[in-house]
Amino acid sequence: MTARRHDSALSGVLSVLMWAVLLVVVAAVAVLVVVPKALGGTTLTVLTGSMEPTFSPGDVVAVRTVSDPATEVHVGDVVTFQPVSGDPTLVTHRVVAKRISAAGTTFVTRGDANGADDDPIEPAQIQAVAVYSVPWVGHVSLWLGERKGLAVALVAAALLGYAAVMILRPERRTRDDEPTADTPADVPTEVPTDDERARAREVEGAR
Repeated sequence: MTARRHDSALSGVLSVLMWAVLLVVVAAVAVLVVVPKALGGTTLTVLTGSMEPTFSPGDVVAVRTVSDPATEVHVGDVVTFQPVSGDPTLVTHRVVAKRISAAGTTFVTRGDANGADDDPIEPAQIQAVAVYSVPWVGHVSLWLGERKGLAVALVAAALLGYAAVMILRPERRTRDDEPTADTPADVPTEVPTDDERARAREVEGAR
């Protein structure tokens, strides 16, 4: 394999890898940031198996906020709520009952993997409703922890490196295409005909 072919193959591999990384980053940003923000919500990482098989530990759940849980939340919805009103601790379970009385509305929730209901909660304790989930992504987020900045820097460096390779490629091709001292001179590729040989002999004889 010549140097030029080797460079071309390496450039092709780098191009595929960088495009794959770029697509993954764009898709992750869209699913984990853009869409939840557009829905007026955020994303949460599942830490326990109480909602299996619907959600497993390490899944990321996108949730949207609800302005009036008493009317917007229904049986079957998966909601994120505060088990104790005012406590920042959040739990994401399914609504299994909705009770409406003169005293107001309350909800009963339960994890899909649990055998018992949670304590009833009031609408004010419900923070959001689950919209969709992305499997396993939360594992990466939990593993990165404080290293998220480093990961972003590495991805940015990889993309900048790819951009540099793409910019320098045309210049390298130009240098490769320039003739060098070792380049052999052009040689004729056509064989002279008999008439051309005869005329050449006549010219030599006339001299």
